[in-house]
Amino acid sequence: MTDKTSEVSLPRLRISEIFFSLQGEARTVGMPTVFVRLTGCPLRCSYCDTTYAFQGGEWVSFDEIIDSIAQYETPYVTVTGGEPLAQPDCIALLKLLCDKGYQVSLETSGALDISAVDIRVSRVMDLKTPGSGEQPRNLLENIEQITPNDQIKFVVCDRNDYLWSREMIIRYELAGRCEVLVSPSYGEISARELADWVLEDRLPVRFQVQLHKLLWDDEPGR
Repeated sequence: MTDKTSEVSLPRLRISEIFFSLQGEARTVGMPTVFVRLTGCPLRCSYCDTTYAFQGGEWVSFDEIIDSIAQYETPYVTVTGGEPLAQPDCIALLKLLCDKGYQVSLETSGALDISAVDIRVSRVMDLKTPGSGEQPRNLLENIEQITPNDQIKFVVCDRNDYLWSREMIIRYELAGRCEVLVSPSYGEISARELADWVLEDRLPVRFQVQLHKLLWDDEPGR
């Protein structure tokens, strides 16, 4: 007879998908990477391209997640969403992945506290611009948690977004904290136009476009 009081509830996460692709942006762009996409997000950004991850998904144990990742034989793992930190057990998964020797990045909106995330994780924090419709959700206290291992990203929808991003970079001296990324919102602004603004202002950032959208036309799971 099983002693119910001795049973331990093993951590699980609601997963939208686990897939293998090339990293489309950020520091490891172009590297074969396993993406673990968690279900759920408290934000509703105007340019969101993963609305299918707002709900649904399946509960998956940590062991099953690790087994799924291992089959692809790459050291790079990105935990994304949705907003991964909306599921509290995400913190434990990130630590476990680091303990197992993976090079781990976390794609987070910056609307939730990042202080509990393992420092070995590269936190790619998206500061929401006015054009996203979610600028008020930025938890600016997170900036003090940023280390050189992290990255801050701005998705720019228009000229106003660019000027806001430039002001944030200067005011908080972001380029002195970590690598800063700027990218055009897909289909909303010309990549060339944004590149010209960056060059004109000598802005200390890494300009990027989303490689996966160029290669696969933004197919889910790629």
